[in-house]
Amino acid sequence: MEKKLKHIFLSASIPSPERDARYYETADMIGIRDAVRALAATILPHARLVWGGHPSITPLIREVLGRVGVSSGEIGKHVTLYQSAFFEGMFPVDNECVEHIVLTQVKFSRDEKDRNASLAEMREQMLAPVQDYVAGIFIGGMEGVEDEYELFKEYHPGALALPVASTGGAALEIYNRHSESFDIRLKNDYDYRTLFNGLLKDRL
Repeated sequence: MEKKLKHIFLSASIPSPERDARYYETADMIGIRDAVRALAATILPHARLVWGGHPSITPLIREVLGRVGVSSGEIGKHVTLYQSAFFEGMFPVDNECVEHIVLTQVKFSRDEKDRNASLAEMREQMLAPVQDYVAGIFIGGMEGVEDEYELFKEYHPGALALPVASTGGAALEIYNRHSESFDIRLKNDYDYRTLFNGLLKDRL
C-alpha cells in the first residue's frame, strides 16, 4: 500500500517597496529565497508541499524540484499549487513544472472582478480543515502571509506553525506578536536547512 504523504503548507512572498513599508523595511530578500529553497529541499520528496502561487516563490520551488530526486512523473504527488483565476493570463512560466494546480474561482462585486474577495476564496480552499496540514511555514511576506497565518491557526489548531522571523516581513510581525510561543531559533538561526530539519523532524 502506498504511503500517504503528509501535507506541509508554505506561505511566503518577497515584500514589494510599493506596498506597506513595514514589511519591506525588515525583509531579508536573500534570507527569504534561501529559506524557501531550504524548506523545499528538506521536505521533498518526503511530504507534499502546498502553497499559493506567488510569482516570487514558485521559481524557487521549481529549482529545488530539479535536484532533490522527485521525478517528473512524481511531481504531482509532492507539490500542490493554488492560484486564483483572477490572475489568469499573468501566471509565471514556472507554473508549468507543477502538475497539480488548483485554480479557484473569481469573485465579483457589483459585476466587476474583486481581487480581495478572489484571494480570500483561494485561501479558504487552500487552508480548509480537510487539508489536514501537519505544519505551516511562514517566510517573509506581506499582509497576505499574515492573513494566511490567522486562517491556518483557526483551521489547523493542532498543527505546527513556524514564522521564520529571521526573514523579516510578515513572518517577523507574527513572531513578535507571539514570541513566547515560538522557538528562538526562528529569529536567530540562518542555517535554514538545519533549522527545518530540527523543527520538522517529528512531522515528516
